Amino acid sequence: MTRQLFWFGVVGVSAMLLHFALVTLALVPLGVAPLVANVLGFLGAFQISYWGHRRFTFEAGHVPHRQALPRFFGVSCLSFCVNEALYFLLLRYAPLDYRVSLAIVLFAVAVLTFALGKLWAFAAAPHTN
Repeated sequence: MTRQLFWFGVVGVSAMLLHFALVTLALVPLGVAPLVANVLGFLGAFQISYWGHRRFTFEAGHVPHRQALPRFFGVSCLSFCVNEALYFLLLRYAPLDYRVSLAIVLFAVAVLTFALGKLWAFAAAPHTN
């Protein structure tokens, strides 16, 4: 489990850095609208997340792409939506500094993503006889 958490962190930080770089590149020199640039960043970061978690975090090379790819894309989309909604709610209703709220959200979403990735997206389908 320690190894999985290590790789989850490495892959997650790598994906975040690419997300940030793509948004910055699309926004500043190309003049893409921020929300559109954020979607582009998300889609780029998803590539690192999927391949990194498949290969390193969950060692799920045996799980077919036709199963794991759509499942993990669903997990990633759900995580993105939970992130936005939870952050909105904490900012609006909790008497917390925005940085504390963001830290809570990022931790909660990371736990959600790890659990769904391990138990569903990259889990091997049970064999039937």
